[in-house]
Amino acid sequence: MTSVAFGPLATQMLGDLGADVIKVERPEGDLLREIQPARNPGMGAAFLNTNRNKRSIVLDLKSETGRAQLRKLLSTADVMISSIRPAALARLSLDPDSLRCENPKLITVSATGFGQDGPYAAKPAFDDIVQSASGFASLATMRDPEAAPDYAPTIIADKLGGVTAAYAIMAALFHRQRTGEAQHVEVPMFETLTAFLLVEHLDGATFEDRPQDFGYARMLVPHRRPLRTADGYITILPYTDAQWERFFRAVGRDDMAEHPWVTDMRLRSRNIGAFYDIVAQIALTRPTQEWLDLMAEADIPAMPVRSLPELPDDPHLAATGFFQRLAHPTEGEIWTTRPPVRFSATPARADHRPAPRLGEHTDEILGKPEE
Repeated sequence: MTSVAFGPLATQMLGDLGADVIKVERPEGDLLREIQPARNPGMGAAFLNTNRNKRSIVLDLKSETGRAQLRKLLSTADVMISSIRPAALARLSLDPDSLRCENPKLITVSATGFGQDGPYAAKPAFDDIVQSASGFASLATMRDPEAAPDYAPTIIADKLGGVTAAYAIMAALFHRQRTGEAQHVEVPMFETLTAFLLVEHLDGATFEDRPQDFGYARMLVPHRRPLRTADGYITILPYTDAQWERFFRAVGRDDMAEHPWVTDMRLRSRNIGAFYDIVAQIALTRPTQEWLDLMAEADIPAMPVRSLPELPDDPHLAATGFFQRLAHPTEGEIWTTRPPVRFSATPARADHRPAPRLGEHTDEILGKPEE
Protein backbone atom coordinates (compact mmCIF):
# COMPACT_ATOMS: atom_id res chain seq x y z
CA MET A 1 0.00 0.00 0.00
CA THR A 2 2.58 2.52 -1.20
CA SER A 3 2.73 5.12 -3.92
CA VAL A 4 5.13 7.40 -5.82
CA ALA A 5 8.71 5.99 -5.57
CA PHE A 6 9.76 5.10 -2.00
CA GLY A 7 7.66 2.00 -1.36
CA PRO A 8 7.12 1.07 -5.03
CA LEU A 9 10.88 0.89 -5.65
CA ALA A 10 11.36 -1.33 -2.59
CA THR A 11 8.62 -3.72 -3.69
CA GLN A 12 9.81 -3.72 -7.30
CA MET A 13 13.25 -4.82 -6.10
CA LEU A 14 11.60 -7.68 -4.19
CA GLY A 15 9.48 -8.52 -7.23
CA ASP A 16 12.63 -8.67 -9.38
CA LEU A 17 13.91 -11.28 -6.91
CA GLY A 18 10.76 -13.37 -7.34
CA ALA A 19 8.41 -12.13 -4.62
CA ASP A 20 4.67 -12.19 -5.34
CA VAL A 21 3.85 -8.49 -4.91
CA ILE A 22 0.25 -7.27 -4.81
CA LYS A 23 -0.04 -3.51 -5.20
CA VAL A 24 -3.10 -2.26 -3.32
CA GLU A 25 -4.27 1.01 -4.88
CA ARG A 26 -7.00 3.45 -3.99
CA PRO A 27 -9.71 3.97 -6.63
CA GLU A 28 -7.83 6.98 -8.05
CA GLY A 29 -4.64 4.91 -8.37
CA ASP A 30 -1.03 5.67 -7.55
CA LEU A 31 -0.26 9.37 -8.16
CA LEU A 32 2.82 8.33 -10.16
CA ARG A 33 0.57 6.85 -12.84
CA GLU A 34 -0.25 10.34 -14.09
CA ILE A 35 3.29 11.76 -14.22
CA GLN A 36 4.24 12.40 -17.86
CA PRO A 37 5.41 11.24 -20.37
CA ALA A 38 2.92 8.48 -21.11
CA ARG A 39 1.42 6.69 -24.09
CA ASN A 40 -1.86 6.00 -22.30
CA PRO A 41 -3.59 7.55 -19.27
CA GLY A 42 -2.53 6.05 -15.97
CA MET A 43 0.60 4.41 -17.37
CA GLY A 44 3.31 7.08 -17.12
CA ALA A 45 6.97 6.23 -17.72
CA ALA A 46 7.93 6.75 -14.07
CA PHE A 47 5.15 4.36 -12.99
CA LEU A 48 6.27 1.73 -15.49
CA ASN A 49 9.83 2.03 -14.21
CA THR A 50 8.94 1.38 -10.55
CA ASN A 51 6.07 -1.10 -10.73
CA ARG A 52 7.09 -4.04 -12.87
CA ASN A 53 6.73 -7.52 -11.37
CA LYS A 54 3.53 -6.66 -9.45
CA ARG A 55 -0.20 -7.26 -9.61
CA SER A 56 -2.62 -4.40 -8.97
CA ILE A 57 -5.92 -4.46 -7.10
CA VAL A 58 -8.17 -1.54 -6.20
CA LEU A 59 -9.59 -1.31 -2.68
CA ASP A 60 -11.46 1.52 -1.02
CA LEU A 61 -10.08 1.32 2.51
CA LYS A 62 -12.58 3.93 3.67
CA SER A 63 -15.29 1.32 3.20
CA GLU A 64 -15.92 -1.64 5.49
CA THR A 65 -15.93 -3.96 2.50
CA GLY A 66 -12.53 -2.73 1.31
CA ARG A 67 -10.97 -3.19 4.75
CA ALA A 68 -12.45 -6.69 5.04
CA GLN A 69 -11.03 -7.64 1.65
CA LEU A 70 -7.61 -6.34 2.69
CA ARG A 71 -7.71 -8.30 5.95
CA LYS A 72 -8.52 -11.46 4.02
CA LEU A 73 -5.45 -10.93 1.84
CA LEU A 74 -3.27 -10.20 4.87
CA SER A 75 -4.36 -13.40 6.60
CA THR A 76 -1.97 -15.34 4.36
CA ALA A 77 0.58 -12.62 3.52
CA ASP A 78 4.19 -12.54 4.66
CA VAL A 79 4.64 -8.76 4.61
CA MET A 80 2.52 -5.63 4.42
CA ILE A 81 4.30 -2.39 3.52
CA SER A 82 2.40 0.88 3.67
CA SER A 83 3.15 4.56 3.16
CA ILE A 84 -0.19 5.56 4.68
CA ARG A 85 0.51 7.52 7.86
CA PRO A 86 0.42 5.23 10.90
CA ALA A 87 -2.22 7.34 12.65
CA ALA A 88 -4.54 6.92 9.67
CA LEU A 89 -3.96 3.16 9.62
CA ALA A 90 -4.77 3.00 13.34
CA ARG A 91 -8.08 4.79 12.75
CA LEU A 92 -8.91 2.07 10.21
CA SER A 93 -7.84 -0.69 12.66
CA LEU A 94 -5.05 -1.59 10.26
CA ASP A 95 -2.25 -0.90 12.72
CA PRO A 96 0.44 -3.57 13.27
CA ASP A 97 -0.92 -4.88 16.58
CA SER A 98 -4.45 -5.28 15.22
CA LEU A 99 -3.25 -7.05 12.08
CA ARG A 100 -0.98 -9.42 13.96
CA CYS A 101 -3.90 -10.52 16.11
CA GLU A 102 -5.33 -11.98 12.89
CA ASN A 103 -2.01 -13.17 11.37
CA PRO A 104 0.76 -13.59 13.97
CA LYS A 105 3.31 -14.24 11.20
CA LEU A 106 2.68 -10.94 9.40
CA ILE A 107 5.62 -8.55 9.13
CA THR A 108 4.38 -4.97 8.90
CA VAL A 109 6.50 -2.22 7.38
CA SER A 110 5.85 1.51 7.63
CA ALA A 111 7.47 3.66 4.94
CA THR A 112 7.27 7.05 6.65
CA GLY A 113 8.64 10.52 6.10
CA PHE A 114 9.83 10.84 9.69
CA GLY A 115 10.37 8.52 12.65
CA GLN A 116 7.22 8.09 14.65
CA ASP A 117 8.83 8.81 18.04
CA GLY A 118 9.75 12.43 17.21
CA PRO A 119 7.93 15.76 16.83
CA TYR A 120 7.89 15.49 13.00
CA ALA A 121 5.97 12.21 13.13
CA ALA A 122 2.76 13.51 11.56
CA LYS A 123 4.39 15.73 8.94
CA PRO A 124 3.97 14.84 5.26
CA ALA A 125 7.20 14.35 3.35
CA PHE A 126 8.35 14.19 -0.24
CA ASP A 127 11.87 13.99 -1.63
CA ASP A 128 12.57 17.74 -1.74
CA ILE A 129 11.31 18.14 1.83
CA VAL A 130 13.69 15.48 3.10
CA GLN A 131 16.64 16.80 1.06
CA SER A 132 16.09 20.14 2.81
CA ALA A 133 15.55 18.84 6.33
CA SER A 134 18.46 16.36 6.27
CA GLY A 135 21.13 18.89 5.33
CA PHE A 136 21.51 17.37 1.87
CA ALA A 137 20.40 20.56 0.10
CA SER A 138 22.91 22.59 2.14
CA LEU A 139 25.93 20.76 0.69
CA ALA A 140 26.06 23.24 -2.19
CA THR A 141 26.54 26.08 0.32
CA MET A 142 29.12 24.11 2.34
CA ARG A 143 31.17 23.77 -0.85
CA ASP A 144 30.67 27.39 -1.90
CA PRO A 145 29.45 29.89 0.72
CA GLU A 146 28.19 32.13 -2.11
CA ALA A 147 25.97 29.39 -3.53
CA ALA A 148 22.35 28.91 -2.51
CA PRO A 149 21.14 25.57 -1.14
CA ASP A 150 20.16 23.22 -3.93
CA TYR A 151 18.45 19.88 -4.49
CA ALA A 152 20.22 16.96 -6.10
CA PRO A 153 18.64 16.53 -9.56
CA THR A 154 17.37 13.08 -8.64
CA ILE A 155 14.91 11.74 -6.06
CA ILE A 156 17.71 10.58 -3.78
CA ALA A 157 15.61 10.40 -0.59
CA ASP A 158 12.87 8.31 -2.20
CA LYS A 159 15.27 5.93 -3.90
CA LEU A 160 17.52 5.47 -0.89
CA GLY A 161 14.42 4.88 1.24
CA GLY A 162 13.31 2.21 -1.22
CA VAL A 163 16.65 0.39 -1.13
CA THR A 164 16.68 0.58 2.67
CA ALA A 165 13.13 -0.74 2.94
CA ALA A 166 13.97 -3.66 0.65
CA TYR A 167 16.89 -4.82 2.79
CA ALA A 168 14.91 -4.20 5.99
CA ILE A 169 12.11 -6.44 4.73
CA MET A 170 14.55 -9.22 3.86
CA ALA A 171 16.21 -8.91 7.28
CA ALA A 172 12.82 -9.18 9.00
CA LEU A 173 11.93 -12.23 6.91
CA PHE A 174 15.26 -13.85 7.81
CA HIS A 175 14.65 -13.15 11.50
CA ARG A 176 11.18 -14.69 11.26
CA GLN A 177 12.58 -17.75 9.50
CA ARG A 178 15.18 -18.20 12.24
CA THR A 179 12.95 -17.49 15.25
CA GLY A 180 9.33 -17.66 14.12
CA GLU A 181 8.86 -14.07 15.33
CA ALA A 182 7.21 -11.43 13.17
CA GLN A 183 7.80 -7.74 13.88
CA HIS A 184 7.02 -4.20 12.85
CA VAL A 185 9.64 -2.32 10.81
CA GLU A 186 9.75 1.45 10.40
CA VAL A 187 11.78 3.01 7.56
CA PRO A 188 11.76 6.82 7.95
CA MET A 189 13.01 8.70 4.89
CA PHE A 190 14.39 11.65 6.92
CA GLU A 191 16.57 9.58 9.24
CA THR A 192 17.60 7.27 6.38
CA LEU A 193 18.93 10.09 4.20
CA THR A 194 20.53 11.86 7.17
CA ALA A 195 22.42 8.72 8.23
CA PHE A 196 23.47 8.15 4.61
CA LEU A 197 24.74 11.73 4.33
CA LEU A 198 26.72 11.58 7.58
CA VAL A 199 28.69 8.45 6.68
CA GLU A 200 31.50 10.82 5.68
CA HIS A 201 30.15 14.25 6.58
CA LEU A 202 29.96 13.61 10.34
CA ASP A 203 33.72 14.08 10.00
CA GLY A 204 35.34 16.13 12.81
CA ALA A 205 32.05 16.34 14.71
CA THR A 206 32.67 12.70 15.62
CA PHE A 207 35.11 13.79 18.32
CA GLU A 208 33.38 16.89 19.71
CA ASP A 209 31.36 17.26 22.90
CA ARG A 210 28.73 19.15 20.88
CA PRO A 211 28.90 18.17 17.19
CA GLN A 212 29.74 21.19 15.04
CA ASP A 213 32.64 20.34 12.72
CA PHE A 214 30.65 18.64 9.97
CA GLY A 215 31.78 18.20 6.38
CA TYR A 216 34.27 15.86 4.71
CA ALA A 217 36.79 18.19 3.08
CA ARG A 218 37.51 16.09 -0.02
CA MET A 219 33.82 16.17 -0.96
CA LEU A 220 33.48 19.92 -0.45
CA VAL A 221 36.53 21.50 -2.11
CA PRO A 222 35.50 23.61 -5.13
CA HIS A 223 37.92 21.78 -7.43
CA ARG A 224 36.26 18.40 -6.88
CA ARG A 225 34.48 18.21 -10.20
CA PRO A 226 34.93 16.54 -13.60
CA LEU A 227 38.10 17.74 -15.30
CA ARG A 228 38.08 19.64 -18.55
CA THR A 229 40.38 18.09 -21.14
CA ALA A 230 41.54 19.48 -24.48
CA ASP A 231 38.31 18.20 -26.07
CA GLY A 232 35.81 17.22 -23.37
CA TYR A 233 35.50 16.13 -19.74
CA ILE A 234 36.91 13.26 -17.71
CA THR A 235 37.22 12.08 -14.13
CA ILE A 236 40.73 11.06 -13.08
CA LEU A 237 40.98 9.83 -9.51
CA PRO A 238 44.34 8.83 -8.06
CA TYR A 239 43.54 7.87 -4.45
CA THR A 240 46.36 5.95 -2.79
CA ASP A 241 49.92 7.21 -2.32
CA ALA A 242 51.12 4.82 -5.02
CA GLN A 243 48.47 6.00 -7.49
CA TRP A 244 49.37 9.65 -6.93
CA GLU A 245 53.04 8.86 -7.49
CA ARG A 246 52.27 6.98 -10.71
CA PHE A 247 50.06 9.83 -11.89
CA PHE A 248 52.75 12.47 -11.55
CA ARG A 249 55.40 10.27 -13.14
CA ALA A 250 53.02 9.46 -16.04
CA VAL A 251 52.52 13.18 -16.78
CA GLY A 252 56.21 14.01 -16.51
CA ARG A 253 56.01 15.70 -13.11
CA ASP A 254 58.73 13.72 -11.34
CA ASP A 255 59.24 16.79 -9.12
CA MET A 256 55.87 16.05 -7.52
CA ALA A 257 56.29 12.26 -7.17
CA GLU A 258 58.27 12.59 -3.93
CA HIS A 259 56.33 15.57 -2.56
CA PRO A 260 55.09 15.12 1.04
CA TRP A 261 51.52 15.59 -0.18
CA VAL A 262 52.00 12.52 -2.38
CA THR A 263 53.75 10.31 0.15
CA ASP A 264 51.63 11.20 3.21
CA MET A 265 47.85 10.79 2.92
CA ARG A 266 47.27 12.86 6.06
CA LEU A 267 49.03 15.88 4.55
CA ARG A 268 47.32 15.29 1.22
CA SER A 269 43.86 15.25 2.81
CA ARG A 270 44.55 18.64 4.40
CA ASN A 271 45.58 20.09 1.02
CA ILE A 272 43.33 18.16 -1.30
CA GLY A 273 41.82 21.28 -2.89
CA ALA A 274 45.22 22.47 -4.08
CA PHE A 275 45.98 18.97 -5.37
CA TYR A 276 42.77 18.85 -7.38
CA ASP A 277 43.63 22.27 -8.82
CA ILE A 278 47.00 20.97 -10.04
CA VAL A 279 45.32 17.98 -11.72
CA ALA A 280 42.70 20.28 -13.32
CA GLN A 281 45.44 22.37 -14.92
CA ILE A 282 47.30 19.31 -16.19
CA ALA A 283 44.10 17.77 -17.61
CA LEU A 284 43.76 20.60 -20.12
CA THR A 285 46.96 19.54 -21.90
CA ARG A 286 45.62 16.32 -23.51
CA PRO A 287 42.43 15.11 -25.22
CA THR A 288 40.11 12.73 -23.36
CA GLN A 289 41.05 9.50 -25.17
CA GLU A 290 44.73 10.15 -24.66
CA TRP A 291 44.08 10.57 -20.95
CA LEU A 292 42.10 7.32 -20.84
CA ASP A 293 44.93 5.42 -22.52
CA LEU A 294 47.59 6.97 -20.27
CA MET A 295 45.65 6.30 -17.08
CA ALA A 296 44.92 2.71 -18.13
CA GLU A 297 48.64 2.16 -18.68
CA ALA A 298 49.38 3.62 -15.23
CA ASP A 299 46.53 1.67 -13.60
CA ILE A 300 44.83 4.82 -12.29
CA PRO A 301 41.01 5.10 -12.11
CA ALA A 302 39.68 7.27 -14.94
CA MET A 303 36.44 7.42 -16.91
CA PRO A 304 34.92 9.87 -19.40
CA VAL A 305 31.93 11.94 -18.34
CA ARG A 306 28.87 10.47 -20.00
CA SER A 307 25.54 12.19 -20.59
CA LEU A 308 22.38 10.15 -19.95
CA PRO A 309 21.60 9.82 -23.69
CA GLU A 310 25.06 8.31 -24.19
CA LEU A 311 24.49 5.49 -21.68
CA PRO A 312 22.72 3.07 -24.09
CA ASP A 313 25.88 3.13 -26.24
CA ASP A 314 28.28 2.61 -23.34
CA PRO A 315 30.26 -0.51 -24.29
CA HIS A 316 30.15 -2.03 -20.80
CA LEU A 317 26.40 -1.51 -20.35
CA ALA A 318 25.82 -2.87 -23.84
CA ALA A 319 27.90 -5.99 -23.13
CA THR A 320 26.10 -6.71 -19.85
CA GLY A 321 22.63 -6.20 -21.34
CA PHE A 322 21.85 -3.46 -18.84
CA PHE A 323 19.19 -1.80 -21.02
CA GLN A 324 16.37 -4.17 -21.91
CA ARG A 325 13.45 -3.66 -24.26
CA LEU A 326 10.31 -5.42 -23.12
CA ALA A 327 6.91 -5.89 -24.72
CA HIS A 328 4.14 -4.45 -22.54
CA PRO A 329 0.61 -5.70 -23.37
CA THR A 330 -0.89 -2.19 -23.47
CA GLU A 331 2.09 0.18 -23.73
CA GLY A 332 3.96 -1.56 -26.53
CA GLU A 333 7.75 -1.82 -26.57
CA ILE A 334 9.34 -0.05 -23.58
CA TRP A 335 12.86 0.27 -22.29
CA THR A 336 13.78 -0.75 -18.78
CA THR A 337 16.96 -1.57 -16.88
CA ARG A 338 18.24 -4.95 -15.83
CA PRO A 339 18.46 -5.58 -12.06
CA PRO A 340 22.11 -4.80 -11.27
CA VAL A 341 22.76 -7.55 -8.69
CA ARG A 342 23.79 -10.95 -10.08
CA PHE A 343 22.82 -14.24 -8.42
CA SER A 344 24.34 -17.46 -9.73
CA ALA A 345 21.38 -19.63 -8.67
CA THR A 346 18.37 -17.28 -8.46
CA PRO A 347 18.83 -14.53 -11.06
CA ALA A 348 16.77 -11.36 -10.64
CA ARG A 349 14.56 -10.55 -13.62
CA ALA A 350 12.82 -7.46 -14.93
CA ASP A 351 10.25 -9.46 -16.90
CA HIS A 352 8.33 -11.62 -14.43
CA ARG A 353 5.30 -9.34 -14.93
CA PRO A 354 4.76 -6.06 -16.81
CA ALA A 355 3.71 -3.03 -14.74
CA PRO A 356 -0.03 -3.49 -14.14
CA ARG A 357 -2.97 -1.37 -15.22
CA LEU A 358 -4.98 0.08 -12.36
CA GLY A 359 -6.90 -2.75 -10.71
CA GLU A 360 -5.92 -5.18 -13.47
CA HIS A 361 -5.80 -8.15 -11.10
CA THR A 362 -8.64 -7.27 -8.70
CA ASP A 363 -10.97 -10.02 -9.92
CA GLU A 364 -8.13 -12.53 -10.26
CA ILE A 365 -7.07 -12.04 -6.64
CA LEU A 366 -10.34 -11.20 -4.87
CA GLY A 367 -12.72 -13.10 -7.09
CA LYS A 368 -15.41 -11.58 -9.31
CA PRO A 369 -18.13 -9.74 -7.41
CA GLU A 370 -21.48 -11.51 -7.18
CA GLU A 371 -24.08 -10.15 -9.56
